[in-house]
Amino acid sequence: MDIVFDQGLIAANRRRALLQGDPKAAFLLDIAAAELAERLSVVERRFDEAVELHGATGVAARQAIATGKIGHMTRIESDAAFAAPGETLTLAYPEKLPLEPASVNLVLSPLNLHLTNDTPGVFIQVARALKPDGLFLAAIPGSGTLQELRDVLLATEIEMTGGASPRVIPFPDVRDVGGLLQRAGFALPVIDAESYTVRYASLFPLMKDLRAMGMANPLSDRSRRPLTRAFFLRAAEIYAERYSDPDGRIRATFSVIYASGWTPHESQQKPLKPGSAKARLADALKVDEHRLKQ
Repeated sequence: MDIVFDQGLIAANRRRALLQGDPKAAFLLDIAAAELAERLSVVERRFDEAVELHGATGVAARQAIATGKIGHMTRIESDAAFAAPGETLTLAYPEKLPLEPASVNLVLSPLNLHLTNDTPGVFIQVARALKPDGLFLAAIPGSGTLQELRDVLLATEIEMTGGASPRVIPFPDVRDVGGLLQRAGFALPVIDAESYTVRYASLFPLMKDLRAMGMANPLSDRSRRPLTRAFFLRAAEIYAERYSDPDGRIRATFSVIYASGWTPHESQQKPLKPGSAKARLADALKVDEHRLKQ
C-alpha cells in the first residue's frame, strides 16, 4: 500500500482547526451534511443503528437524526476533543473501523474518505459492518476541487524555483468512487457530483479557510522547504490574473461527490436477465421496428 498521506499530520491539522474554532470555515461540511440528510429523508425506512465516520463537528450526525430516520447514532472520531459536551465518541483511526460485522444499518461519511491511504479497504470495511440491506451514504471531495489553487501554486513554484512539488492533494472522480462501491460489493449504487464556487477577496483568506478546515497539505512526499512571503505574494498575483471576476474577487472551486450504496439483500430489485423482457421496446416507444440487413 502506497503511503500518500501523512496520517499524523492530518490528525494534527484537524485538531488545530478544531481549536481554532472558526464556524464560517465549516461551510463545506455544513453543505455536505445538509445534502446527506436530504437524501436520507426520502428513504422509506428507519435505521436503528447508524454511524457517522470522522464528521469533525458532528453536523452530519445531527442533521441525520433530525430526519427522524435514526434510532441510535454512534460517532467515530480520531480524537476525544471532537466530542460535544456530555457526548461519548468511539475513538479509532480513519482507516480502521471499530465495528463488528453486520452490526449497523447506516454509515455516514462526510468529507473524510479523500484522506485515506487505503480507501478501497475502508469501503470494504463499511460493507462488512453493515447489515443486509444497510445503507452507505458518503460525501467525498472530488476532482475539480481547488483546481485554481493547484494551477497557481504550480505556476508560481516553476516561475520562482524552476521546479515543483505537490501542494494540493489528488481528488477522486465520479468513476473512481463508482468503482470503489462496486469493488466493495454494494448494490444499487448511485453517484453524482455537485460543484460549489466560493469567492474570496484574495488568495490569503482562501488559505486561511483551508487551514481552518484542516486542509493544509498532508501529502507524505510534500516539500519540507518553507514557502516564503514572496512566494505567496506572487501566487496571489497569478491567482488574481487568472481566476478573478470583474469586481476583483477570486474564485475557488469545491466539488463534492455524493455516493450511496446498499449491502445486498433478497428484497432488493434486481435487473432482468438479457432476453427476458415480455414487451418490445419499439411498442413502448410507439415506433416501427426495422431489422438491419446482415
